[in-house]
Amino acid sequence: MAGTYRIYGVEPSPYSVKVRAYMRYKGIPHEWVVRSAGRMEEFQRYAKLPLIPCVVAPDETAMQDSTPIIEGLEEIFPEPSIVPAEPAAAFLSALMEEYADEWVNKPMFHYRWTYEADQQATADWIARENFPDASDEDREGVKAMILDRMPKRLYFVGSSEETRGQIEGSYERLLRILNEHLLNREYLFGGRPALADFGLWGQLYQLSSDPTPAAVMRKGYANVLDYVERMAFPEAIGEFEPLENLLPTLSPLLEDEIAGLFLPWSDANAKAIAGGEQSFTVELEGKAFRQQPQKYHAKSLAVLRARYAEVGGDTGLDAVLERTGCLKWLRDGAA
Repeated sequence: MAGTYRIYGVEPSPYSVKVRAYMRYKGIPHEWVVRSAGRMEEFQRYAKLPLIPCVVAPDETAMQDSTPIIEGLEEIFPEPSIVPAEPAAAFLSALMEEYADEWVNKPMFHYRWTYEADQQATADWIARENFPDASDEDREGVKAMILDRMPKRLYFVGSSEETRGQIEGSYERLLRILNEHLLNREYLFGGRPALADFGLWGQLYQLSSDPTPAAVMRKGYANVLDYVERMAFPEAIGEFEPLENLLPTLSPLLEDEIAGLFLPWSDANAKAIAGGEQSFTVELEGKAFRQQPQKYHAKSLAVLRARYAEVGGDTGLDAVLERTGCLKWLRDGAA
C-alpha cells in the first residue's frame, strides 16, 4: 500500500517502539506521531481503544495492538521476512514474542515504578512527552499525578514485595542467557531479526533506558547492550541460522524462562479468567506468585495454543518443546 503510515505512540511505550523498529527494518514509509495531549483528539478519531500504538494506514484505516499490527503489515510487506523458513523456528519465534510481551513486561514495569530513581525519571519522561510545551510548574504538576497513580498499578503485573526476587531474578537470568546467545550472532535467530526480536527489544529498550535496570544491564552484559542499540535500526546482515545451531544457547531461555515461569503463569492466568477469579496464585520456582488475572493474555495464550495446534506433529518442534518442558503447556487443557 503506497503512502505513509502514521504511528501514534510514545517513547516510554515498549509496544510503540516495537512497531517503529519493525517499520524501520521493513523500510515502510512512516511518521512517528507522539500521542501528546495536543494530539489526543486526533488519536481518538482513529483508536477504538485508548491504547498505543495505533497505526493509521495511508487509506486512513487504523490498527491497534502491536502483534496484530506487525502481522498485518507482514502480509503487505513480506520482504525481508521476519519469519524463519523452518516451521519449528517460526513457532519458537512467536512463542518468544509472546513471552516478551506478557512476561518481560513484568520486570520492565516493576523496575520503572518500584524504585525512586526510576519513578522520577519515567514520570518526567512521560510528562515531557505528553506536554512538551508546558511550563516547568505545570509539568511538575503532571509528574506528581503520574507518581501518585502509577506505583499503585504494580499489582497489575504481579509486582509486590513478595514477588520482587522472582521478577528481578528473571530479568538477570534473561540477560545472562541473551549475553551468551548473542556472543557470535546479531539477532535471536541469526543474521536478521525475527518477530521475537521486536517483542523482546521493545521491553529491553525500556529497561536499558530506566536507571536501575540499565545499571544491571551495564554490569557485564555488553552483548545485550549492543543488541539493544542494533535493534533500534535493525538490518538484515545475514540469513536465519538453522535451528540446530541456535539451540545450544537458546534452549536455556525456553527451559528456565518460558517453561519455568511464563507458560505455567500463563496457564494459571487462563484458568483464573475461566473461573471468574479476582486473583490467582501459581507456584513458580517453588515460591508463590500472586496477581490479578489478565483477560488479554488469556486470549493471546489461546491464540498461541491454536498456532501450536496448526504445526503440532512437526517432530523437530515437538522434540524441542518436549526437551525444554514447554510442550505440556501448549497442548490446550493438558497442563
